[in-house]
Amino acid sequence: MGSWAYFDPEYETLSIRINPPQVSVDNSSCKDCTLVKVDSMNKHGILLEVVQILTDLDLTITKAYISSDGGWFMDVFHVTDQHGQKISDNRTIEYIEKALGPKGNTSGILKSSAGKRVGLNSVGDCTAIELIGRDRPGLLSEITAVLANLHINVAAAEVWTHNRRIACILYVNDDTTNRAVDDASRLSAMEEQLKNILRGCGVDDDDNVARTSFCVGSTHVDRRLHQLLFADRDYEGGCLETGMDCSVKPNVTIERCEEKDYLVVTVSCKDRPKLMFDIVCTLTDMQYVVFHATISSDGPYATQEYYIRHMDGCTLEKQLGEKEKVIKCLEAAIRRRISEDSPPELNCLVNF
Repeated sequence: MGSWAYFDPEYETLSIRINPPQVSVDNSSCKDCTLVKVDSMNKHGILLEVVQILTDLDLTITKAYISSDGGWFMDVFHVTDQHGQKISDNRTIEYIEKALGPKGNTSGILKSSAGKRVGLNSVGDCTAIELIGRDRPGLLSEITAVLANLHINVAAAEVWTHNRRIACILYVNDDTTNRAVDDASRLSAMEEQLKNILRGCGVDDDDNVARTSFCVGSTHVDRRLHQLLFADRDYEGGCLETGMDCSVKPNVTIERCEEKDYLVVTVSCKDRPKLMFDIVCTLTDMQYVVFHATISSDGPYATQEYYIRHMDGCTLEKQLGEKEKVIKCLEAAIRRRISEDSPPELNCLVNF
C-alpha cells in the first residue's frame, strides 16, 4: 500500500516569514503626494494584489515604478486621496502597512477587502448571482420585477455594460427573513427566469446569449466583472455603443524588447482612477507576468509601460492573432469603467 509524502502547510509561507515584506508610507519625500514603497518576495499576482489594496481605498496612483525581475518585488507608488492630497488619515496609513506587510501576506488580509468580494455573504447575509447577456433599455427594471415576484429582495448590485453587453452581480436575500436564499427549488426558479429575461425576445437559445450562475468562492468584484465580460468576448465588438467616439479610444501598442526578451506594452489614454488596476487585472488574467513597469500622469493624460512575458514562455509571434487580442482586451478593459464625461455606458454599484 502506497503512502502520501507529508507536506507541512507552514512550508508554503516559509520564504515570506524568513524574508517578510517591508512597507513604507512616506509623506516627507514628495510635496505633492504620498510614496508607498513595497519590497517583498515575488509571486505571481502580487502586483495586482498591491494595486487592488490601494484602489479599494480610493487612492489615485499618479506615478509608479515596478521591478520584479527575479525573486524580489520592489515597487514605489505615488498616490493621492480623492481630493488630490497626501494621505493624512492615520487609519488609512495603518491599514496600508498592515495589509501589504507581513501580517497581510500570512493572515490573508490581501484576500479579504471588505465589501469588494463576490461570493456568499459578500454583502451581509446574501446570495450572490452573476448575470451576463445582451443589454437593452429597462433590463434592470425587468430583473428586479422578476425577483420581486419570487419574494426575493435585491440588497445591492454591481453593474457594468460595454459593447451592448451587460455583466451584473446581484446580492439577494429573502424579502421576509432577510437571509440568504438557499432553497434549491427557489434558486432554480430564479436562475431560469433571470435567464429568460436576459434572452429577451430573441429566439436564439444558445447559452452564450445569456448566462446566470451563483457565485462560488471569493473574488474581487471589479476583477470578476472584468472576467465575465472577457469570457463573453466583449472586446470583439469594437465601438458599438451609441454615441461612442472611437477617435478617443486608448492607444495601445506592443513591441518586442529583443535584448531582454520582453514584450513592451504601452498604453496612452485619458487618466482616471483605477486605470492601473484595470490594466494589470487584464494582463494577469490573460496569464502575463509584469516584470517592470513605469506609470506616469501628465495633466489629464496617462502613459503606462509594462514589460511582460507570458507565463508559459510563449511569445506573441508564436501565437497567431495573440498580439491583436491583447490590444483589444486592454482597450476593452479601459473602456468598461467610465469616468464623468465618458459616453453613456453604465458602471455602478446600486444599493437597494
